[in-house]
Amino acid sequence: MNEQLNYGDDYKYIPATSIFSGVGQAVTEDIYAYTIQIVNICYVGNENKWSLIDAGMPKSADKIIEEAENRFGPNARPEAIVLTHGHFDHVGAIIELIQHWNVPVYAHELEIPYLTGQKKYPEPDSTVDGGLVARMSPYFPNEPIQLGSHVQPLPSDHTVPSLSGWKWIHTPGHSPGHVSFFREEDRALIAGDAFITVRQDELFKVLVQEKEITGPPRYFTTDWDLARESVFKLACLNPTIAVTGHGVPVKGQEFKNQLEKLAKNFEDMAKPDYGKYLN
Repeated sequence: MNEQLNYGDDYKYIPATSIFSGVGQAVTEDIYAYTIQIVNICYVGNENKWSLIDAGMPKSADKIIEEAENRFGPNARPEAIVLTHGHFDHVGAIIELIQHWNVPVYAHELEIPYLTGQKKYPEPDSTVDGGLVARMSPYFPNEPIQLGSHVQPLPSDHTVPSLSGWKWIHTPGHSPGHVSFFREEDRALIAGDAFITVRQDELFKVLVQEKEITGPPRYFTTDWDLARESVFKLACLNPTIAVTGHGVPVKGQEFKNQLEKLAKNFEDMAKPDYGKYLN
């Protein structure tokens, strides 16, 4: 394909990081979570067949490729890149990765317009109840990117083309086409930003990665009713282990209890007291 792939005009490196940046963790035998500055990506599979979930921060392609080769061997190449959603910190290296690996990209059909230059996400809410990161959010890239025909909608039957045994679950609120991924066999969940395990709007907690199961990042979440429904939907799956877009992986009974508590008390635990996207 000779299509012109482009990031938005506001695409740039964001100088934000955490103590776990550059650290990878084998969450299960075939789920490897890797932190790039303040966001997590997942390598799912083994050296014979694997896929990448999300594409990290801007200017991070070399690190993503290097970590793939460290895990799977020289010239390792995924079957596909699958996106939870299209915010800048989840697609930051997507074009370079497409060009290097020449693999398809999959996303929910409602997210495709933001990945093909048709729609711009709503402006982040710097006024929302939260900390310094929320105040910084107007400086984050927010223009649509252009992936052309390289990006395809996820199948309507909820299968994930490159990930056998996994299904995608529509979990909107943080973005219109946000999805999470669930595997029934071991009840593993890759939640994206439907819920996270750190207060992403507070700078100190982001830096030290203080664990706290909470709702999606406040400054980019535009529909809090849908966000609440999405957390409830995921809690009903009764996952035993989860990797989220921000924060540390979580597992076990304590995690299950905390996710259930979040689902029951979303208004108090996750929803901000004020902000321009509140009803």
